[in-house]
Amino acid sequence: MEHPAVELSWSTFVLEIINFLVLVWILKRFLYKPVLDVIARRRAGIEKTLADAKALQADAERLQEQYQGRLADWDRERQQAREALGRELEAERARKMAELQTVLEQEREKARVAEARRQADAMRKIEETALVQGARFATRLLEQASGPDMEARLVELAITGLTQLPPERIAALRNSHGKAAEAAVVTSAFALADPQRQRLGQALATVAGPDMPLRFEQDSTLLAGVRITIGAWVLGANLRDELKGFTQLAHAD
Repeated sequence: MEHPAVELSWSTFVLEIINFLVLVWILKRFLYKPVLDVIARRRAGIEKTLADAKALQADAERLQEQYQGRLADWDRERQQAREALGRELEAERARKMAELQTVLEQEREKARVAEARRQADAMRKIEETALVQGARFATRLLEQASGPDMEARLVELAITGLTQLPPERIAALRNSHGKAAEAAVVTSAFALADPQRQRLGQALATVAGPDMPLRFEQDSTLLAGVRITIGAWVLGANLRDELKGFTQLAHAD
């Protein structure tokens, strides 16, 4: 069986090529290019979406870093505030303890002073009591022992005291009585003998001056001894004045 021969026509081949090229141009013009544009737009959209996502992720990471940094700052500030509060509390506690210690020291000092004052008052009362009792005993004893013999010894004591006065005391005495003293008064518990009066007069002349008048008086309340008065100046050498001074010493502050 014989096949019919296929005759190749160059014109047909050329037309087919032309048709194929036209088809390719048509496809490229109306189908491929729009598809490429759609793909390009989709790719650009995807890339923009990815870029936006990356930007959002970067913002999120940056915000997270800021948040973590802020948390670290808060923790650090909280720790610093806790430490500062601890220091303030410790300083306040130390100040309160110092104030309390000061108050306690003051209270102890007050208690010590009060106790010392109480002891001093008690001791003073004991001393006053002892002095009063001693004064009473000495008064009774000297009252019993008083007499002309004791007075003679006290007169000698007064004469010795007058003769031993320093020059400045004598000058002060003479300047002090001036014209106000009319006489030197010698008061005795017992009547003085003439020799005693003479010796007292001589001793007083050296003190008050030879022109000072001398007057003798008697006062039994002196118990024994003499009291010499020249104006405001008084020399006591008698039991009454001595006992009075002893009693005043017992009641002195």
